[in-house]
Amino acid sequence: MAQNPPLQGLSIVNTRANHQAEPLTTALLMQGASVLHYPAIAIAPPADTSALDAALTDALADVFDWLVITSANTVESLAQRLEIGASPGLATGHLRVAAIGTATAEAAERRLGVQVSVVPDEQIAESLANALAVQPGQRILLPQSEITHPLLAEALQAAGADVTQVTAYRTLIGQGGDPVPQLFWEGRIDAVTFTSPSTVHNFLKRLKAAGGNPGMLVDVAVACIGPQTAAAAASHSLPRPLQPDQSTLPALVQTLVRHFQERQG
Repeated sequence: MAQNPPLQGLSIVNTRANHQAEPLTTALLMQGASVLHYPAIAIAPPADTSALDAALTDALADVFDWLVITSANTVESLAQRLEIGASPGLATGHLRVAAIGTATAEAAERRLGVQVSVVPDEQIAESLANALAVQPGQRILLPQSEITHPLLAEALQAAGADVTQVTAYRTLIGQGGDPVPQLFWEGRIDAVTFTSPSTVHNFLKRLKAAGGNPGMLVDVAVACIGPQTAAAAASHSLPRPLQPDQSTLPALVQTLVRHFQERQG
């Protein structure tokens, strides 16, 4: 007799933005889960794109030694601005490109026409800074969310780099999705997944606006990608988060699989 999928019968919340939700949803469905969508964040261009456009103009003019990309959202934002400027891409001169992880690197190569030369073993800021091994005086373009923690910029500056940090996109509170607050009240949610600190903070803002509170997660598995996301969950006194060894969606799903298998004994 064939075994049931390990997450069968479990309802798991995907808090990613609508345009990013599909890969995680697919991975959870393959393990048998019922997936609820409750986008905690939405991505929008900067209110003023002049600084970003000026930085991209400099990149096309070979002003920078490195372009450092820390998310797929950054890739998409850069691609949209380059399309507006009718640029063929950022594969210019001696510009080298580093990306926080393989998925971001693949998106950059596909959307920006670049070759990513550095991807750290761990998808965290410290590992990316170490992998770059920048030389004093090197010029680095670092486009990020307006709410990104300055850890990476500070690490690169401490190594002597000349860092141009520019807002690539804004992170807003998401809307729509399944009736997750009501399902919490009914005890019909088994786990919630978070893939960035902003998904944690904005999820709880949405939950509170609907009359809920963090205590509703007390008996729910909370799964987080990366130490900063786990720290964000802990800052709201959420249950001790499950955190995969690797900051990837497959690893996140496998962490949930192991957790519920252990609970079943």
